[in-house]
Formats: sequence, structure tokens, C-alpha cells
Amino acid sequence: MAKALTHMHDLELVALAASGGRAAFGELVRRHGSAVRVTLRRMGAQASLADDVAQDAFIQAFERCAEFRGEGAFVGWVKRIAARLYLKRVRQNARYVAELETEPDQDVAIVDQNGRMDLDEALKALPEAERLCVSLCHGAGLTHAEIATALNLPLGTVKSHVKRGLDRLRARLQPQREDARHVR
Repeated sequence: MAKALTHMHDLELVALAASGGRAAFGELVRRHGSAVRVTLRRMGAQASLADDVAQDAFIQAFERCAEFRGEGAFVGWVKRIAARLYLKRVRQNARYVAELETEPDQDVAIVDQNGRMDLDEALKALPEAERLCVSLCHGAGLTHAEIATALNLPLGTVKSHVKRGLDRLRARLQPQREDARHVR
């Protein structure tokens, strides 16, 4: 008896999809669609745009699934496709590119009522260029060189944005100790 799609490994599903198995690819979309959309949202896409780009990325992945070699996780491969598609849209929007250097609202709350830290809110507090570079590097798995090419920025600038962004995230997400708050 054939193994149910929900119990198959991603590599098995990709092999089936490469031979035209739409149901197998549908299972991959079901498993990884939300992760791709979250990555796009963290890069700065609004919900509707994240949905559109994720859909386009999965269509491209289906058309090219025979190219997937299994050297990494399937979801990482699709995230890279989605990131590149999103960056293509960003480059086409000159107003957005001009906003890359604007500073965000620093008063964004990153701790919810239960005291849990929210990475998405912390990312929103980063300057746009840093958020985009950190998300592309650590969320979508692009190299610094790929980000520099995609954003048409010098490699050193991308490295600086990633480092500063990570440093700011660490500082914002650092748990505040009670005794440290009352010292000053």
C-alpha cells in the first residue's frame, strides 16, 4: 500500500512533484507555506504581498522542482526563491528603496502581556535596511554577496547592516533583570 503523503519526507514529495505529482506538491505547500510567508513578513512585506509572493514562489518551485538537489531543506530553497521574488518587487518600487534609510518607531513593544519576547516586533524596530538584510541572511538563507547583488549595495554595507541589526536585536531582546532596572 502506498504511503500517505502526510507521512512522506520532503525529498520523497519533491521527487513525486518533479514527475508531475500535484498532490505531493500541495502537501509541501501545506507544510511550508506559513514559514515562507513569515519570512516575507519579517523582510517587510505586508500580509497580502507576502501571500502573493509566497504563491509565486511556490509556483516557481513547482515548475523547477526537478532542479532541487536535496542539499539543504526544501523550505530553505523555497524561502530563497521567495526572497529573490520579493527583492525584485522591492527594486521595482523606487519609493521603497528610498525609505531604506529611514529610522523606524523605536517605541515598538517587544514584550507581550505574558512577558514573552516577540521577534517580529523587535524586527519592526530595526531600521529598514538592517531588517531587510538580517531577514534575508538569517531568514531566507542568502549570503552577504547575494544580498549585496540583490539590493545593489556594496558588500561591506550589507555586512554592516547585518551586524548592526543583529546587535540591536540582541540588545532589544536581552531579558531585563529586575535588579538592573532599579540600579539607576
